[in-house]
Formats: sequence, structure tokens, C-alpha cells
Amino acid sequence: MQRIPVRFGAELRRRRIEAGLSLGELASLICFSKGHLSKIERGVKAPSHDLAQLCDSALHADGQLSTLISAPEHSTPAAPMTEADVGTPWTLRMQAGGESDFMAFDPASSGGGVMPTTIVSWSLAPPLLESGETNSALPYFRNVFDEFRRLGQLFGPSVVAQLCIAATSALRGMAHQAQPAHRDLVLRLASRFAEYTGWMAQEAGSDAASLWWTEQAVQLAADGGDDELAAYALIRRAELALYTGDSVATVQLARRAAQQARSVRIRGLAAQREAQGHALVGDRDACRRALDRGAELTAGAVAPDGTDPVLGSIHLPDLTAFVAGWCMHDLGSPAEAVTLLGDGLEAIPPESRRARARYGARLALALANVGEIEQACAIAELVASHVALIDSATIRADLLRLSRALNRWPKNPTVRRTLPHLAIGLHTHRAGPGTPA
Repeated sequence: MQRIPVRFGAELRRRRIEAGLSLGELASLICFSKGHLSKIERGVKAPSHDLAQLCDSALHADGQLSTLISAPEHSTPAAPMTEADVGTPWTLRMQAGGESDFMAFDPASSGGGVMPTTIVSWSLAPPLLESGETNSALPYFRNVFDEFRRLGQLFGPSVVAQLCIAATSALRGMAHQAQPAHRDLVLRLASRFAEYTGWMAQEAGSDAASLWWTEQAVQLAADGGDDELAAYALIRRAELALYTGDSVATVQLARRAAQQARSVRIRGLAAQREAQGHALVGDRDACRRALDRGAELTAGAVAPDGTDPVLGSIHLPDLTAFVAGWCMHDLGSPAEAVTLLGDGLEAIPPESRRARARYGARLALALANVGEIEQACAIAELVASHVALIDSATIRADLLRLSRALNRWPKNPTVRRTLPHLAIGLHTHRAGPGTPA
């Protein structure tokens, strides 16, 4: 049974009275019903994290109310039942030296603890490359990486991760055969494939696999003479902490990334992640300082030379405004979030489904919390249709918050039409891969 945090209700009532607000006036400010707030103050109903953030902002409590309740849950819906796979099972073992072994098995021979019968096996030897061949192959792999990134905007990790893993293995094998002058370039490109695989693992909902692949990326990059990816890996770890509601780890990891990074871009991304950590606990001043620092750094960042793929998001046209809007919403200022996010959704190309869903989920959540229900629902249906295709655990967490926000208007006909669409988006999750053996 859920424990009702009575202390929150008493503190909310005390601060409301000190601010000279009636129950109805506060309810109007935060777009909740007077009856709902009355139950919160009397300890009859548990407050949501979103309500606490809105009250913090309205009463200038600087996050004190949010600290009285537990961090928001980011639960993942259970995977739906599916029919058994009747196709031929196969496996591809990829070794560090570039060798690979492919085996296909007879599905009729499996079961009962007996090893299945092998139908076909195929051993792939590592490539034998002449001088200069490795360097001439790299532009093709670089184009493949860019295509995989675009593919990741259209489809889920179950499609993209397998391709990235195979490409990482192929490049890792090529590095053993490459001339010293080209080996570093091969390893650095392999590290980018591995890092993107880690991102796909996080999107699939497997934090353990995400951390494992990110560490592989750091090692490959370091072997290729690139230590900057280690700093970016801290930003990725901070993001994982952010989605679990761990504000302390988010801020600490982001600060470590900023101290370790050499490039202005990575320091700017670290500052933005730090701002999100501060917003999570309602520290408005620290959040704004970090946002200003991030905006200054990213504005002054030198355009990448194109040698290595850019780390971080490349599909949001204005990442600074997006992060600021995210922070304002988490600080309990959804109206500021709506202003910052504005018409940015239209600037994202239609083929960038993942970016549009991420941006749209945050915009719809802010719109719902300022009472713009019709517009929030229109964007929510778009987000739900995208999530069903791209299978994103991180966006699904925002979708869950959006669904809860819209449920405050259960009799609104538009909300009643939209909620089933959100339910479909929330229940299309398929479990991601576990940590590799």
C-alpha cells in the first residue's frame, strides 16, 4: 500500500497560507482542481512529483516541497506476449582478432537440455589488407555510421544495435591488420560505433548493456589516441542517473566530465547535463548558472573538422533551447518551458522520428501543465505513434508522465481520445539485450 506523505500536505498548507493564497487560488495557478489540492493538504491523497514541482514554483519554495516526496518512478511496462519464433536460430561469435564463427541450428533438435544440431557452420578469417587498403575503406565505414545514425531515428534498437555491433567487430578486426599510420583512425571509428550501440542499449531499456558498451567505446578510443570520449562517457552516465531520478550523481558526473574534457563542445554538453540535475531538485539558481555556462560554451564551440563523427545529439536544431525548456518544466515553470520550446518541433525533419518524439513529449508535457489541453493532445498522439516505431525507453518515461498529466482531465473528450494512443505507445516495449557475455 502506498504511504501517504502527510508531512508534504502540512508543509504545502503552511507555505500557501504564508503566501496569502486561498486553496482555489493556488489550484488555479498550477492547473489542478481545488478538491485535489484539498486532499493533498489533508494527507488523503499522495502528491505527484509534477505537482510538487509546480507548487515549488508557485510558492517560491526553491525545491523544498519536492524533497519531501520520493523521486518519480520510471517504470517500464512489461513486454507483451509474442508467438514463439519458428524460424531457424543462428549465432555469430565475433572475436577480438577479427575472426568470426557463424552457426545455424535445427529448431526441431533443441530442448530437453540437449545441444541443438548444427545445420551449417561458417568460419570467417580476419581480413588480409594490403598497405593503403584500410585507409581507403574508412570513408565507406564512416558513411555507414552516418546511415546507421539516420536509421536510429526511424527504427528501434532491435534493428540498429545488431548492425552497429557487427560494424564495431569488423573495424576492431581491421585494426589488427592496419598499418600503424591508419590503426588509430580505425579504432576511433570503431569507438563511435560502440558508443552508439551503448545509446541504443539505453533506448532499449538496458542500462547495464549501455554502460558496458560505453566502456568498450572508451577503451577503443583510448587505444586510438582519443581520450575525449572518456569525458563524454561521463555525460552518458550522468544521463542514466538523470532518468533514475538521482540528481546528486547527475551533477557530480557532469562536473567530472567538464573537468576532464578538452573540447569546448563536450564541456558545454556537461554543463547542460549538470543543469538538468539541478532542475531535478528545484535548485533554480544553480540550474540557471549551468544553463548560461552551457549556452556560452556551445555557442563558442568550433565546428568539428569531420575527421571523427560528432559526439552527442545532432538531430535537434537547438539543443540549448531544448535543455533549457526541459529544466524549466522540471523546476515547476511549464509556461517558461512552452516559451522556450515554442515552434521548435516544426524545425525537426519528419524523418527524425526519435528527435521529434523526444522534443514533442517534453513540449506536450509542458502544454498539459499550463492547461493547453487540445494542443498537448495533438502533439501527444504524434509522439505515441513515433514511440511505437522507435521503441525508446527514455521517451516512454516522459510519455508516462504525460499520460498522468492528461488524466487530470478525464472528462475532456480530446483527452479521452488521446489516452488510448498513449497506452499503445507505453506498451510497445520489447526487452532490450542484456549485458553481453
